[in-house]
Amino acid sequence: MGERRWYVIHTYSGYENKVKANLEKRIASMNMEDKIFNIVIPEEDVIEIKDGKKKATKRRIFPGYILVEMILTDESWYVVRNTPGVTGFVGSGNRPVPLSEEEVEEILKRTRGEAPRFRIDISPGEKVRVTSGPFQNFIGVVEEVNAEKAKLRVMISMFGRETPIELDYTQVEKI
Repeated sequence: MGERRWYVIHTYSGYENKVKANLEKRIASMNMEDKIFNIVIPEEDVIEIKDGKKKATKRRIFPGYILVEMILTDESWYVVRNTPGVTGFVGSGNRPVPLSEEEVEEILKRTRGEAPRFRIDISPGEKVRVTSGPFQNFIGVVEEVNAEKAKLRVMISMFGRETPIELDYTQVEKI
């Protein structure tokens, strides 16, 4: 008997939940619980900021892909490959290639959501109005967006000079 490994299956984008449900039904109806164990749609928590309001949402890390933990046999490969919505396994040649332990750990760490990522619909070069803090009501141009820290560098005109200020995503609104 082979060992449990994680594989990536390709699906139609937007059908990940449907494919996961179909696969779970097939595993149960074909008694494959001893060969196919976990099905994960890689998603992460994202905090989107629109119109100055924070909204927590889930975002697919790899749209169109699902992770499956299984023991690869001809039967388990057949069950997964012939599930409605599955377009195939990711790998080279005819046989699926398992993910490395490092790849799996990195993906699962992101799905557990140690810290939600921020997402904002503002890009460098766009004009914004500062909505709070000492520079409230100033208008500036975004120079840099730092998604990791949820910060922006904005150039505002103060005392006749262009001055860079660092602001939190929640302190600005797009004009």
